[in-house]
This record gives sequence, C-alpha cells and structure tokens, in this order.
Amino acid sequence: MGHVHSDQIASVERDDAPHEECGVFGVWAPGEDVSKLTYFGLFALQHRGQEGAGIAVGDRENIVVFKDTGLVSQVFDQSVLDALQGDVAIGHTRYSTAGGENWENVQPMFRTSPNGTDVALAHNGNLTNYQELQDNAIERGLIPARGVEGQGSSSDTAVVSALLTDEIRGEASLLDAARTVLPTVQGAFCFMFTDGHTLYAARDAHGVRPLCLGRLERGWVVASETCALDIVGATHVRDIEPGELITIDESGVHTERFASTPRAHCVFEYVYVARPDSVIEGRSVHASRIEIGRRLARIEPVEADLVMPVPESGTPSAIGYAEESGIPFKQGLMKNAYVGRTFIQPSDTLRQLGLRLKLNPVREIIEGKKLVVVDDSIVRGNTQRKLIKMLREAGAAEVHVRIASPPVKWPCFYGIDFASPGELIANNGGGVDEAATVESIRTMIGADSLAFVPTDDMIAATKQPAETLCAACFTGNYPLGLPEGNPNADLVRRMQKGDN
Repeated sequence: MGHVHSDQIASVERDDAPHEECGVFGVWAPGEDVSKLTYFGLFALQHRGQEGAGIAVGDRENIVVFKDTGLVSQVFDQSVLDALQGDVAIGHTRYSTAGGENWENVQPMFRTSPNGTDVALAHNGNLTNYQELQDNAIERGLIPARGVEGQGSSSDTAVVSALLTDEIRGEASLLDAARTVLPTVQGAFCFMFTDGHTLYAARDAHGVRPLCLGRLERGWVVASETCALDIVGATHVRDIEPGELITIDESGVHTERFASTPRAHCVFEYVYVARPDSVIEGRSVHASRIEIGRRLARIEPVEADLVMPVPESGTPSAIGYAEESGIPFKQGLMKNAYVGRTFIQPSDTLRQLGLRLKLNPVREIIEGKKLVVVDDSIVRGNTQRKLIKMLREAGAAEVHVRIASPPVKWPCFYGIDFASPGELIANNGGGVDEAATVESIRTMIGADSLAFVPTDDMIAATKQPAETLCAACFTGNYPLGLPEGNPNADLVRRMQKGDN
C-alpha cells in the first residue's frame, strides 16, 4: 500500500470511514488469458482500494506493466487487456494511507536488476521498519535521498522493490534475492512478485493481512481474499502461512519459510475490511459478522420497531441482531451502488448534501418508528452524526445505534487508514471511563442510545484464538511494534506512558 511521509498528511481530505488497505492478485497459468483473469480478480478486490489499479504480465521474455489512477473498470478496457499477453500476471488495487495518489505510486512497481532481470512487485500492508529500509536503499544509491520522479520512492513498495532487484547480480535469481531481503522486512505485508517466468508470493511473519492460494484447471492463483478465487473459478486450496514464501512455476507450487513468529491476524478484516463472501483462516467473514450482531442483541438489547443496517458493511451484523432480538429487519437506507471514488467535485451546495450521494432514507419505512441502526464502526463520528440527522428528518421516532466493533481509540500502522489519535471520536471527551466515553460519543452523534460490541465478544465471533489476532486499534497493544520516525507512533508511545 505504501508508507508516505508525514508532511503529506495535511493535504489529504479525509472522510469518516476506515479505509481498506490494498488488494493483490497473482496468476500463473500458461495458455490461459492471464490478464483477464487478473482483471476479474482485481474487480472482486475493488473494495480494498479505489485509488489506482495495475497489472503486470510476463511472457518469459518481457514484463509489461499497465497501471493508472482510478477504479479497475476505469483503468482497463478490452484493447488494453488483449495487448497484455503472457503466462504469469500480478495485479494490484490501491488505497494509499495518506497522499501519494500520483501515478508513480500506483502498483505493480517495475525495476530491472543489475544482471538484466525484469521484476514487477505488488504489495499490501505497511512496514514498521520502513525508515531503516529506505536509509539502506539511499546509502546503496538505489533511490535518491529526496525521492525520484517515476519511481515513487515515498512508498515502502518502491523501497522494497529497489532492495530486491539490487540483490539479483551475476548468477543470483529473484528467489535468491527474496531469501535475502524478506527476513529484513518488518511489519504487515503481502508481496506478489514475478520475473516473467515464475510467480512468487510472501506473507509477513505475523500474517496480519490475508493471503490465499487457489487452483485453476491449468494453473494457480494467489489473492488477498477467497472472493477473488471464486470470481475466476479457482478452487480454494489453503491460506498462505505467516512467514511463508511460495514459488509457482511449471514444476508446481514450492514453499519455504523465511520467518517464524507468533500470529497476529487483523481482527478488523472480519469486522469491516474483507468482503462478507470471503473466508479467512477457515472462518466465513459473513458468519463472523452475523454472530457479532447476535452478541450485540444479547448484550445491548433495546425496545424498537425495526433493525436497520448502514449498508453495506453493517448489513450482516444487523441481520444477526434482528434474528437474535426478534425485531423485524428492514432496509431503510438505500445505497447508490455507483458512487465510487468520484473525479467530479460537487459544488458547495451539493457538498452540503454529502451523505445523500451515497445513502438516502426511505421515509415510509422510517417514519414514526423506533430504529436500531447497526454500523460496523465509528471512527470520527461525522458520518453517523449526519446519518442520524437524516433519519430524524425522515420521521424516525427514536434512533438507537449499535456498533459491530469496540470504540476505535488507536491508529493502525499495519495497513488500515485510521485517523491520528486526536481525530478519533473515542478519544474526544469522556475521559478514561468506558461508560463516559460511550455517553460522550452518543451525545456528539445525537443518538437516543449507543452501544459497542465488547472486544472479547468481537474476537469470539471470529472463532480465532485471541492470541493469534491483532486488535491494536481497539486495545493499543501493537504486536508488531511501532514504526520509527512516524509522528502518530511517537504520540502513541506518549499515550501508552500516560503522557499527553
């Protein structure tokens, strides 16, 4: 996904939702239309990033990369895909944590090694030792100290790409380079890379981000989520293990380990990031969200006429809440499925309408009713405040908000764009007492009542052992440590010590 320097943060216009990281997809399938398989795979992973998309295709002689800013459907057309012919392909759909939305930072990255080997690389995640890796690349003259036009050296992907290709000298292969570089990379990452002959994939030692392997009739697929395997007709074989490097070529799938440490899968994948039709570590994302809703209904019941989701991410938990409580489920908010990342800026008048571009209430369902409104998370609170105002204008008698995750109090340094601590609504007012914090948030968003699922219940719904999950954004316990040279990380260190 790409780390970006802190001085770029202020220029980014932030909205209220937590942002996904990125989606990666790779296919090794001689004789198949690998560019189209990758296109559809990225289409399934579009929810993980909407700022840019790219595909690199290798035909054993050359690697061709086509990438641009925008949605997958905006970047590629039939003629482009027809021109991308080969045996192996990797693709990427991108969301940048902050800034860096220019073409240079769109992936896959492409570099040529000292011995002439072409390498394309795509990355999902965020590295905690980015500064150290960048300093190493600068010292070796691989990237200029002040960044380079055309390589996007502000991103950790560009730095890893430079270090990886520099190791391919003399008789050394891309596999040799991976064995040297991967153990030096710390943080959350899934890498997909190729030299045009072989497909390589690696998952960080903690397994923060998901990565899975699928079988085609005449080849293999690796993807961020199982929903991308489904769309191309691949059979889900297994998840790539944390600390595993896999190699796919005509001799099949080969595996080796480059690191072994305790697992720390991102719990927020189950709550919000992943598509509900995906399976992560053997657990259906949809089933996890239904179970969270059921637990919310048992722990935080309310007398109401209707249970209503904030679509789409709140829907499974709202279904679970309705099933457990016996309160009828209805879709009282209509979502415009075609609002992606718009390139047309609305006028000031239209901007005031804001949320109605995406969501519009159905008055005949809402009017005079006591509502339970289920959403996946509250980050800054702006969206919920506007939403509740909109529901009251549509005639809602009461609005009771239930959230399918605990309060987000800590930023994520492993690939999800949560705000800095001061921007998070859970840190504004209410003090250290949990009840006071919830009451403060309830007042700020204007709900009649507000409740969050407890951390233990959220984790239980995933059916994963608590010690194998990362819940840092809720607990402040960072299993991979904190990055150096990051202002938000420095602020977190002070917060952990009790300094403000």
